[in-house]
Amino acid sequence: MRCLRLPVVILLLVPVLNAWAGPGVNWRTGWQLDRPAPATAAHDGLATDVPVLAVLTLEGAGERWQARVDNRVAGPVQVALQPAAGTPPLPGLPMQTVIAGSASVVMTRLHPLAVSTAIRLDLTAVPGDPAARPQDVAYQLPFDAARIQVSQAPQGRFSHSDPENRDAIDFALPEGTSVVAARAGTVMQVQAGYQGNGQDRHHDLARANLVRVLHEDGSMAVYAHLQHNGVLVRPGEQVQAGQHIGLSGNTGYSAAPHLHFAVQVNAGMRLRSIPARIVTPQGELRFARSLDDAGPSALP
Repeated sequence: MRCLRLPVVILLLVPVLNAWAGPGVNWRTGWQLDRPAPATAAHDGLATDVPVLAVLTLEGAGERWQARVDNRVAGPVQVALQPAAGTPPLPGLPMQTVIAGSASVVMTRLHPLAVSTAIRLDLTAVPGDPAARPQDVAYQLPFDAARIQVSQAPQGRFSHSDPENRDAIDFALPEGTSVVAARAGTVMQVQAGYQGNGQDRHHDLARANLVRVLHEDGSMAVYAHLQHNGVLVRPGEQVQAGQHIGLSGNTGYSAAPHLHFAVQVNAGMRLRSIPARIVTPQGELRFARSLDDAGPSALP
């Protein structure tokens, strides 16, 4: 999962009441569970195939407008709002704020230069609160299986070289293996409807099924490449360490069945992975580097 912070044009309008602004950026990069995905206008005002963190709506008419942002996930999201490239400046923009889980906030009131002026805005959204301070805690194995095999360790050359995934771990698992919460928290976001896998970065990077769990210290665990419809929890649900939350699979940018596990924080409008200490009954996992791109093995 990797992420380039590219602004997304979400809105192109002439003044009309309750004009549509479209979905905000989802976080997807690397292989890319964290690269901003471009929003695409649809008839009902939402992109049909873009996972949504936040939705921007313009409300008003004439010379009086306000920009409302709805957080669509069960955890905090940091958003940045600015005029689209090549459009006139607007008072009060650009601006950033953090929106609580599932909240709706009027970010700013807008006064276009003329009633006939089209308003075009860019909205960028990143999960998590940049004020969070992650703690050094022990995580348990994020799956229920006797064998531990790591197909790509932290800083793996295949897809763990970007900030969002540098400390991620890929566990090789047969499809359908039970995935469990490595730490207690709140289910922040799920993605479950994708099928298939591939090596086409443009097509496959953002198509991994996943569960994102928010911890009490503001860090977030991502469990990705789950089976089609293999998510067993709902956004907003409280989960305990060891609770079954999904089934491992082989969806998205993936060469073989595995579980991608990463702990991430919002480092200020960008995601950054952090090391996770995983402790098993045999001891803490440590990673021996190998010379090939398949990744190192795990040693207790």
